[in-house]
Amino acid sequence: MNGFWRIWMILWCTSVGGFGLIITLGAIEATSAPTILLLEILGGGAEVDMTPHLRFALAVMGPVTLGWALTLVGATEATRHLPPPMARRIWLWITAGVLGWVIIDSILSVATGFALNLIPNAIYLAAFLIPVMRSGALQT
Repeated sequence: MNGFWRIWMILWCTSVGGFGLIITLGAIEATSAPTILLLEILGGGAEVDMTPHLRFALAVMGPVTLGWALTLVGATEATRHLPPPMARRIWLWITAGVLGWVIIDSILSVATGFALNLIPNAIYLAAFLIPVMRSGALQT
């Protein structure tokens, strides 16, 4: 993946990292306002109870999401230096990972009362699939 689609993918990875940063900020009371706002929006306006357990979960989930975003940037860059059949395999695995995340996250979002999270999930998925499909990254 090169050119315009590579830049698109890097921006997509940056947006995933931005989400990870917002989640990370919720781990500490002094920086949790953006996280609380996000959770209130996705929870349909329900009040957020920032318990120590929730803060711990955010402290783990946020950095994992940041790390995932950086890993995806690295994979995006690495595929540029691989022969097309090998790059295709990497893109298939990345696509499987993104689909797994969106499917599981969406099911659990609905199950936990955060159905509005389906909207950003659908946007993230579309924004990922557009460059992958248009660039031909999955073609042999």
